[in-house]
Amino acid sequence: QLQLVESGGGLVQPGGSLRLSCAASGFTLDHYTIAWFRQAPGKERERVSCASSSGGFTNYADSVKGRFTISKDNAKSTVYLQMDSLKPEDTAVYYCAAGWNYNCGSSPFSYYGMDYWGKGTQVTVSS
Repeated sequence: QLQLVESGGGLVQPGGSLRLSCAASGFTLDHYTIAWFRQAPGKERERVSCASSSGGFTNYADSVKGRFTISKDNAKSTVYLQMDSLKPEDTAVYYCAAGWNYNCGSSPFSYYGMDYWGKGTQVTVSS
């Protein structure tokens, strides 16, 4: 079965850190663009970070730039999102997604080209 499985979410205090993982099962990520999206209650799902198939190109939403880091380990078919200096407004369900033809330069609210989605992991930033 082809799937993505996220892990690493949880409750953290403001200013803390979490590292999310996204493991591919049944396929490898070598040729896929990977992105992390998040969705807060009552809001649209938005992309927070994206990495090209090689991992050589990455981009970030302005709201997380300088605090989040995406990395891709093709050998392990796993993608990571290191989240530092977390803020309450980072609270959301975080999803990873993989797309053969996804464009990291597309709108942060564009899901066109994404082939696989994980089920999400909850991140809550609260004191």
